[in-house]
Amino acid sequence: MSIGPEASITDETSAPTDDPADVRSPDEKAIAGRSLRQIAWKRLKRDKVAMAGGVVVIVLILIAILAPVLTKLFGHPIDEYHIDKIDPTISTPLGSFGGISREFLLGVEPTSGRDVFSRILYGAQTSLSVAFLSAFVATLFGVFFGLAAGYLGGWVDAVISRVMDFLLAFPQLLFAIALVSVLPDQMLGLGDRWSRVFILVGVIGFFGWPYIGRIVRGQTLSLREREFVEASKSIGARSPRILFRELLPNLAAPILVYTTLIIPTNILTEASLSFLGVGIPPPWPSWGGMLSDAVSYYTSDPMYMIVPGVMIFITVLAFNLFGDGLRDALDPKAR
Repeated sequence: MSIGPEASITDETSAPTDDPADVRSPDEKAIAGRSLRQIAWKRLKRDKVAMAGGVVVIVLILIAILAPVLTKLFGHPIDEYHIDKIDPTISTPLGSFGGISREFLLGVEPTSGRDVFSRILYGAQTSLSVAFLSAFVATLFGVFFGLAAGYLGGWVDAVISRVMDFLLAFPQLLFAIALVSVLPDQMLGLGDRWSRVFILVGVIGFFGWPYIGRIVRGQTLSLREREFVEASKSIGARSPRILFRELLPNLAAPILVYTTLIIPTNILTEASLSFLGVGIPPPWPSWGGMLSDAVSYYTSDPMYMIVPGVMIFITVLAFNLFGDGLRDALDPKAR
């Protein structure tokens, strides 16, 4: 039995070659890896409810940014009075549904006749500015102190944890009312509107950071015992590098999720303070301030209360839906 020819064929077919076509057939496709970001984005796109909430959030942000332009195109200046649109007998808007017409898309205010549409636009600018800036402040402080408490431990963890417990138990709303009442209306050369905005950002952000701080602390306590942290220590990495180059990237997902979820809480807090009269000062509009003004007219002009109330409801709902979807997309254990 001769095996010479067969052996030579086998050697020829199994010999390595530089031509990729000889190694992989034309119908085969290389398996492409996907990053965690791509996986999370694909899972988020499948969640139609979360994507709808994200679209609403983007629209609200654009409305807040383009408020002056939209006011010129479709509304009237926020300080322009239209007494001719008000019934002189009962001080309510003429016409049905709060005076809604082609000229006034959301009607006019009772007594003053100011355009509700324009004031809603500027109210969105105020509410979203306070919500985003205070969320940024809370996240910044929460991440810093949470990382320090979870990684360093010992007396540092004990002190920071007790401070967080104290702030969580402190009556935030009462302190905000007292602080805003005694501070001047204008600070650092800013107008009364933006001075009050930055005061609210400082108060809400200062009392909001313990919520994120506790989450970051708990995650850091778990991550600091992982192998990659021990490997970094073994090669001589110092604490700042471990904190900001090893631990912080692994905390990006929970930080992003909880930041998204505290934004609607900040919107409600700002609306509550404005409703109580210590938020954005008049005549600058705020959704909470509009609700406060509408209390006296909810029986004769219910639309004046419904419009800002619906805006608050839609905004908070959109952020919550998007935050929940983002949490599910970034959770590796979710299906």
